[in-house]
Amino acid sequence: MNSGKSTRRALPGKRELEAMSAFRYDLRKFLRASEEIANAAGITTLQYQLLLHVCGFPDRHWATVGELAERLQAAPNGTAALVSRCESAGLVTRKPDPADRRQVQVHLTPKGEMFLLELAAEHKAVYGAFGWVFDEAAS
Repeated sequence: MNSGKSTRRALPGKRELEAMSAFRYDLRKFLRASEEIANAAGITTLQYQLLLHVCGFPDRHWATVGELAERLQAAPNGTAALVSRCESAGLVTRKPDPADRRQVQVHLTPKGEMFLLELAAEHKAVYGAFGWVFDEAAS
């Protein structure tokens, strides 16, 4: 548990521990619900997250593999494999970036967009406990 660093941090108090516990509990409930939603649709939660992140960048409807890797907190080669699996399932397509041919844009297919919108609607209902998720987006 001790990383060997001598940096001192203030120890959390009881209320902070309660808040952390409540947050982790809510997060775990959400993640479990998300797994159930995705699995019922026949895809994995990582596939759903990839679809969401493809559309999650402001002012565009695509993402690079590197951007997706960052959003998924995954290695680029693992993310490229995930993109390939989604591509095989007909959910995404790769297109060369017109401005930089070294980059590849990942776009949703019509099937992928339909999956995303349907699953996002189900997730949005679960987000009700997380009102702050949509408060910022509305402003």
